[in-house]
Amino acid sequence: MSCLTSMIEPLRAANEIADCRAFNWRILSETGDRVPSSAQVVFDPDLTLADAVDIDYLFLLSSPTASFADRKGAEGHLRRLARHGTAVGGVSGGVFPLARSGLLDGHAVSVHWCYEAAFAQEFPNLPTRDEVIVFDHPRYTVSGAAAAFDLMLAFIEDRLGGDVATEVACWFQHAVVRGRGVRQKTPTFRRESTADLLPSPVAKAVDILGRHVSEPIAVEELAETVGVSPRQLERQFKKATGQSPSRYYRTLRMKAARQLVLFSKEGISRIALAVGYETVPPLVRHYREEFGISPAEDRNKINRFRVEDNRPLPSA
Repeated sequence: MSCLTSMIEPLRAANEIADCRAFNWRILSETGDRVPSSAQVVFDPDLTLADAVDIDYLFLLSSPTASFADRKGAEGHLRRLARHGTAVGGVSGGVFPLARSGLLDGHAVSVHWCYEAAFAQEFPNLPTRDEVIVFDHPRYTVSGAAAAFDLMLAFIEDRLGGDVATEVACWFQHAVVRGRGVRQKTPTFRRESTADLLPSPVAKAVDILGRHVSEPIAVEELAETVGVSPRQLERQFKKATGQSPSRYYRTLRMKAARQLVLFSKEGISRIALAVGYETVPPLVRHYREEFGISPAEDRNKINRFRVEDNRPLPSA
């Protein structure tokens, strides 16, 4: 719902400011049935996917685990639209069904950092970027709701000019407008900062740790790579993040494991290997310490939430 309104509202405001109908939008669903968001706010679609024609842009909005009722038919409609000139894109979790359709094959993809591990596991051959918006002609992928707002501001600027786009941003107090090429700002754990605001050695260490989730790296090796002593790295890291490098690293790996637990169908043993554990027991122990629940219990819990009267929640 946040992604949807972040796309519609700036376009609505642009129409009002420019006093013209520069932008039109329609809400589609696969079957035409009402669509409940994960917040249980219900949307009435204007038409079905099969009825969609002459659309300039089509964006998929969904959870990572969403699936089509008739996958073959729905993906056929998506490919038909793409063949006839529609620029197709996905926002946040919507990149998953778009990738499953094959329409992202050969294209770089913007993936929200909280879905990155699950996406890489399911689509190992698709190149991902940590940029907020990736336009790899003719595909748009957008990391999340705020980035969707940014993309709409770019559309407004292209159609109505910079003054209108700026006024729209001011209406919503959207102070920083990000375009393509801007990296996602990942929150640091238990600190009111983001990774790009960290001291240089710590930022470099965070980047290296993020690239070695499946292949554990020792703190001594990390410090040597960064160019400081292990003691200096420990001190600077704890001051900047509130955690030691090893504790931060374990939390990072547990968050990646949780992505795979919640947003993939991989077994626990394969998830353990994916986040650098040779066996399952230490993964389960650390997972429980981090989240207060075992991986299996966590997966069962989210699966119960997703199913209500045999309907997937959140709905595609």
